[in-house]
Amino acid sequence: MATAREIMTAGAECVGEHESIRDAARKMTGLGVGALPTCGSNERLEGVVTDRDIVVKVLSEGKNPAHAEAGELAQGEAVTIGADDDAVEMLRTMSAHQVRRLFVIDGHILIGMVAQADVARALPDPQVGQLLVALSTD
Repeated sequence: MATAREIMTAGAECVGEHESIRDAARKMTGLGVGALPTCGSNERLEGVVTDRDIVVKVLSEGKNPAHAEAGELAQGEAVTIGADDDAVEMLRTMSAHQVRRLFVIDGHILIGMVAQADVARALPDPQVGQLLVALSTD
C-alpha cells in the first residue's frame, strides 16, 4: 500500500510564527495552497493558518495583514503523519482529527503534505467512501 512519502505533495513549507499574514498569504499564493503550517523558532510545527483564517480573522476585522503575525492566527494542532505511514494510517488519522490534510514529517522535519484527494486516490474504492463519510460527518 502507498506510503505518505509516495503520495504526498513534496516541498511543503512552514510560515514562521512571527512572519506577517501578508507574507503567509504570498507564500500560499506562490505554493498554490490554502493552508500553511506555522513553525516556531525551533522549527517544530505549532499550528495551521488557512486562507479562510486570513479572510475571517484579519481582513474582515480590518486588521493590517502586514502587521498581524501568522502565529496569532494559527489554530489547533498541525496534524502530522510519518513519511513511511501507509494510506490506512492516513485514513485513520484524518478521520480521528477530522482534517482534510496531513503534514508529512520525516523525524521532525516537514517534507510534504497529503490532502484528502491524495489519500482517496491511494485507497481502494470502499475505503475512499469511508474517508469521505468520516470527514463529512459533524
